[in-house]
Amino acid sequence: MRAWALGAALLASPLAAQGIDRSPAAARAVVVRYYAEIDRGDYRAAYALWGGAAPQTYPVFVNGYASTAHTRVTAGAPTDVEGAAGSVFITVPVQVHATLKNGAHQHFVGSYVLRRVNDVDGATPADLRWHIFSARLHAAG
Repeated sequence: MRAWALGAALLASPLAAQGIDRSPAAARAVVVRYYAEIDRGDYRAAYALWGGAAPQTYPVFVNGYASTAHTRVTAGAPTDVEGAAGSVFITVPVQVHATLKNGAHQHFVGSYVLRRVNDVDGATPADLRWHIFSARLHAAG
């Protein structure tokens, strides 16, 4: 298929019409947005990026940031794209810097795994967008 025809086909797709970006860059952007929401104190918006898969309740999530004044994340290039049973998973490596309200600094390294549903019948726009599936962070020296 010629490039212009392929582009026209993509623009005509239901996903393009809904403005859904399924790229690895979009997955990385979710992680960056997550920390931006936390830094703004919009914990509800940050929690929503888990897409219903948060490993804790909302009150426990919010309490986890009670002593945090600021956060900053450096998200690396997404890797390890995998497909499984109608879903796609991607790993985003991160370094997180936090400043506590008492002035102490923390540094964490690890990764986030993001998930989205493949283009399957019945998938909603929310299902097709990247959301956080899991996180593995540990304190760095």
